[in-house]
Amino acid sequence: MDRLSMLIIPGASALPLFYFPVIESVRAHGFDIRALHIPSVGIPGPREGAPPTMYDDAAFIATHVKSLADAGNDVILITHSYGGVPATQSVQGLSKKEREAQGLQGGIIGIAYMTSLVPNIGEPAASVQAPMPEESKVPTAMDDSGWFYYPDIPKLAAISFSDMPPKEGEHWARKLAHHSAASFASPLTYAGFNDVPVSYLLCFDDLTIPASIQKSGIDMIERETGRKVAVTSIKASHVAALSHTDEVARWIVQLANRKD
Repeated sequence: MDRLSMLIIPGASALPLFYFPVIESVRAHGFDIRALHIPSVGIPGPREGAPPTMYDDAAFIATHVKSLADAGNDVILITHSYGGVPATQSVQGLSKKEREAQGLQGGIIGIAYMTSLVPNIGEPAASVQAPMPEESKVPTAMDDSGWFYYPDIPKLAAISFSDMPPKEGEHWARKLAHHSAASFASPLTYAGFNDVPVSYLLCFDDLTIPASIQKSGIDMIERETGRKVAVTSIKASHVAALSHTDEVARWIVQLANRKD
C-alpha cells in the first residue's frame, strides 16, 4: 500500500504558520501533512528578482509532489484561496493514474479545495473575483516592484477574518506577507481537476470568496469533468483553518481515511 502525504497550498500572502493549528491536529491522527511556502508569497516582504508568476508556484508544488511520489507516496493537494490555481496547474503529468501508466509509483490522488479560486482554462485567478463589487473586495496597494500588500488592516480583518473578534482578526491580518501581483494575472493552462477526484470545503460565511463564487467554481468543475465534486459545507469565514480548526482538521482526516 502506498503511503499518503498531504500538501497544503496556501492562499495569497499566507505563510505556512496560518495552517499550523490544523497541521498539528491532523498529524495527531498519524498523517503526514505540511504547508508549502510558495514563491508568490513574500518572506514576508517582497522577494528579490522578478515577482513570481502562478507558473513558478505550480513548478514549485510539482517539485515537492514529484519528490514524494518518487518515494512511493500518494499525494492529496489541499488548497486554500489563491492556492487553488497553482495546485490545479501543477497536476500535469503527476496524477497517480498517469504515473502508473509510465510504470512509476505514487502520484496525486486528489485535489481538496478549501474556499479556493478555481478558474477554467485560459482564465487567471483575478478573473474569479472580478464580478465582486470593488467595495466588497479586500483593499490592496502595490509597491514599486510588483508586490501587493494590505494598507487597511481593520477592513482586511473585517472581510477575511470576519468570524474572529476584531483584535484577533487584526493580529492575523498583520501577519500576511506581500504577494506577487503577477501570479494573479497568469492564465490557467492545465485543468488538473480533470485528472483526479475533487473535494471542496465550502465556507458559507466567507466574504473574501463568497459562497456564490465558490459554488460557481464547483459547478464549473462538475460541468467540465462530468463528475460530482464531494462538497462539505461549514459556517466559517475565509481563513477557516484558524477560526474553525477542528472542523477543517476533521474534513482533512476524512479525506485521508477515504483515500483507499
